[in-house]
Amino acid sequence: MPISINSLDPQDHEDWIVLWQGYLDFYNIKLSNEVTAKTWERLSNPEVDIYGICARTKTEGIVGIAHYLFHPVTWSISDRCYLEDLFVVDTQRGSGIGKALIEAVYQAGEQRNADQVYWLTAEDNASARRLYDKVGQLTQFIKY
Repeated sequence: MPISINSLDPQDHEDWIVLWQGYLDFYNIKLSNEVTAKTWERLSNPEVDIYGICARTKTEGIVGIAHYLFHPVTWSISDRCYLEDLFVVDTQRGSGIGKALIEAVYQAGEQRNADQVYWLTAEDNASARRLYDKVGQLTQFIKY
């Protein structure tokens, strides 16, 4: 099934809300409507250095989302790219959509000359970690 990866557009808001809520539900996170609205506002504002992309199929529409940002670091003159959120609908997991979204973030990092693309996941998120082990490298660092 062909997929396309695109930047989120204003007309994607309703579909994005559904996937965003699915992502939050997956991690048992409750956010206020105010935070969700601010998140969409940031993703929609070209002046803010947070980006949203989505994966689409012709039959199902938006089936995956990713949010990423760039930030300066002290160990490099280049910025670093942080993949903050990645979510694929249940029916499409394992179909390559997550990988395609990550590859698109890697491309964005290359275009910005980022020295690294990185992300976090829950230790017990086995399905995501199977993908991440293929497209990334587990580091020795522990987050507190």
